[in-house]
Amino acid sequence: MGSLLQVTGLCKNFGALTATDNVNLTLETGAALGIIGPNGAGKSTLFNLIAGTFPATSGKVYLDGKDVSSLSAAARCRMGIGRTYQIPKPFTHLTVLENLLVAACFGGQKSERVARVECLEILENLGLGALVNKPAGQLRLLERKRLEMARALATNPRLLLLDEIAGGLTEPECDSLIAAIRNIQAQGVTIIWIEHVVHALLAVVDQLAVINFGAKIIQGDPTETFESRLVQDIYLGIEA
Repeated sequence: MGSLLQVTGLCKNFGALTATDNVNLTLETGAALGIIGPNGAGKSTLFNLIAGTFPATSGKVYLDGKDVSSLSAAARCRMGIGRTYQIPKPFTHLTVLENLLVAACFGGQKSERVARVECLEILENLGLGALVNKPAGQLRLLERKRLEMARALATNPRLLLLDEIAGGLTEPECDSLIAAIRNIQAQGVTIIWIEHVVHALLAVVDQLAVINFGAKIIQGDPTETFESRLVQDIYLGIEA
């Protein structure tokens, strides 16, 4: 399998602040990359640049060999980049199923008839099958996290960006979420996952990258990377 995502020299400046500093990434189709780093390190900004939410100051984003750097977030979504957000914000007045239909019809460009069948299958696979008619505003945290993933999957992504999807969950809930993400990857979806719950990342990803002050510091085998002296120094703020 070839490279699905290539990020070359990606930079983002907000005035004098450099939020993303010359980041390079290559991700093979079907791979799962975890990203860790201190709060404010620039992890979510990187997602915003890949997804097209922010324009890059410089650098390029390629999806399956195509330069998407100048495309809008909506166009990138239609090409196969789906994402979640740290704080799930569903359409609270719509049902769980209606939330997915919005994503599938507008993000995935599907007819409502086709979308309904696919969305019901996604909800069933993510354990939300019994909640299809429940207003999204009445969901518990884990259910909202699953709905956030389901909405991203409804756009039929080839690349799924997960932004701190495990935050705030109990241990059993986290285990359940890990199983769901593993199942998504088994279906051939390529994943980049930003997360502070490191044991969840280590249970899924095959590569781990560390970002600090907007720059990628290290990338490699998940366990070896997390246990490296450099990563310990970053997280402890001293020479470990």
